[in-house]
Amino acid sequence: MEIHIPTPLRAYTDKLETVSVEGATVAEGLAALVAAYPDLQQHLFTTEGKLRSFVNVYLNDDDVRYLPAKEATSVAPSDELTIIPSIAGGVPSMTSGTHGRCCSR
Repeated sequence: MEIHIPTPLRAYTDKLETVSVEGATVAEGLAALVAAYPDLQQHLFTTEGKLRSFVNVYLNDDDVRYLPAKEATSVAPSDELTIIPSIAGGVPSMTSGTHGRCCSR
């Protein structure tokens, strides 16, 4: 299967945008990725071996967190995994709280 690597993590995959791995499940594919590029381990997994909460993984177009078998979901060689790290931050909503009452009164 192909795993699409986000720009911030490409420093750990020799700048590759896509990495080909073998595995029968999502978890096996991710394990193969980390075996090939060990520096990714700390960025994708906790010390307990769980996928970090801010790392989103998509199997084709489906968020793995919402698949019935999650990381144990079976994959085919033609499948694609996409890793998308969550991005924190932003600005408060203009309609929430006591600040920014520009539009509603």
